[in-house]
Amino acid sequence: MASTSLGPYSGHTGDEAILAGLGYKQEFRRQFTPLEVFGVAFSIVGLLPSISSVLFNAMPNGGPLAMVWGWVFASAFIMCIGLAMAELASAAPTSGGLYYWTHSLASPSCRNFLSWIVGYANTITSIAGLASVDWACAIQITAAVSMASNQVYMTTNARIYGIFAALVLSHAVLVSLGTQILARLQRLYILLNVCLCFVVIIALPIATPSEFRNSASYALGDFTNFNGWPSGFAFILSLLAPLWTIGGYDSSVHMSEEASNATTAIPWAIVGSIAISAALGWGINVSLAFCMGSDIEGILESPIGQPMAQIFYNSFGQKGALALWSLVIVAQYMMGSSCLLVGSRQTFAFARDGGLPFSRYFYRINSYTTTPVNTVWLDAFLALAMGLLAFASTQAINAIFTLGVTSSYVSYIIPIMTRFAFKNDFKPGPFNLGKFSFPVAVIAVLWMVFMNIVFFFPTTPQTNVQEMNYTVVVLGGFMSLAIFWYYCPVYGGVHWFNGPVSNIASADKGQDDESASEKTGKEQGVDVLIVDA
Repeated sequence: MASTSLGPYSGHTGDEAILAGLGYKQEFRRQFTPLEVFGVAFSIVGLLPSISSVLFNAMPNGGPLAMVWGWVFASAFIMCIGLAMAELASAAPTSGGLYYWTHSLASPSCRNFLSWIVGYANTITSIAGLASVDWACAIQITAAVSMASNQVYMTTNARIYGIFAALVLSHAVLVSLGTQILARLQRLYILLNVCLCFVVIIALPIATPSEFRNSASYALGDFTNFNGWPSGFAFILSLLAPLWTIGGYDSSVHMSEEASNATTAIPWAIVGSIAISAALGWGINVSLAFCMGSDIEGILESPIGQPMAQIFYNSFGQKGALALWSLVIVAQYMMGSSCLLVGSRQTFAFARDGGLPFSRYFYRINSYTTTPVNTVWLDAFLALAMGLLAFASTQAINAIFTLGVTSSYVSYIIPIMTRFAFKNDFKPGPFNLGKFSFPVAVIAVLWMVFMNIVFFFPTTPQTNVQEMNYTVVVLGGFMSLAIFWYYCPVYGGVHWFNGPVSNIASADKGQDDESASEKTGKEQGVDVLIVDA
């Protein structure tokens, strides 16, 4: 049998001592305050630019009703996922997060494999997140050019990819900078995102001409279905919009080793970003539903190529729409930098534990910037490779949006399940739900399993090779390679991967008579024990 425990923590225990108790030395500078940790999660959500990025999914699968009430419906389940994750984050705040928790709580017979799967699922989530955000930003830039040219300019996927590549590379340069610069930028990100939300909630209804204003019965109750699925299933498909928008809340977890007061700052950043995003996002969707007019098909087929940009163009006119849209692009660009910031930390943590090929090259901190520059550029180049799906078809590149949700749910389901499915000695941190922990976890897991199945379906019932949903191809292919790499004869991870590996040199060898497979961390109330059977 294995004895495994996470926590508990003393309120007076320092962040470095807690990290040492989890088996890791302090390698980053803790420059992120609780507000700035929240800023990372909130900027990755990036409400207005995110809603604009996936509006093409909600509008044809339910129209106003799906936009308004689908948001409320999905937000309740998203909060359940966030609460379940926040408990784990409070108990063990480390950059490895999801795969670390999995290994610590699962049975010794399967914990290495499950930790491996979670690590790779989380890695593809980071890459898909960066790729989808920057692809959306590239489309937003071409939409701005179209508005400036009075809708004469027409783009192609090749042109969009060129812009996308420039965005990814510029993000790699930015995120390679020092931690303090990146931390202070989060405050700017928070301010811009909140201001944009209130501009749409308040200014859009004021500026919208009467011919584009909708009645309450239409805005809150009209159901439009263009894609051919039964209405109930179409509504479920529309939930990609809120699920992708209010996603990436695990980003705070991956900043654990750069945050102060991590055991409370991280869980509250997760819960706070979801709650505030749910409230403000609903306000945005209500405003859009009242101000977008009733010609949904015309908005979707607009030469601008971006539904929200067309709505702004109708309401604010060319100059006003361009001014506001420029701020949306800036906010989307900020999202991309936050995605790469967080993703590089997760990749670094996985490389630290030997999970990636050539881990010794990626587990490095730049001595000048004290940032993991190698993993920053690794994630950037993998995102560029994922963007090549654009040359297959538009549906193929759109799969990166659903891929970001489905892969993240794989990496969320497993650690939440292992807490209750296996015998372990989980001890909660300062943030815990008490008797509500189990029912909240059950709701979260069932919801994620259901939605992952739904998101493998194509956009329309009648499909072909070009129009199929490539999510299952990309996710299935990536995870199949990960499993093959694990079980590969001689060289596979099954022969050498043992989950999280302590990087703290033993300071007291005289008292260290434990086996090589035993890792114990105890520091001022911190107790993490993993012992092989």
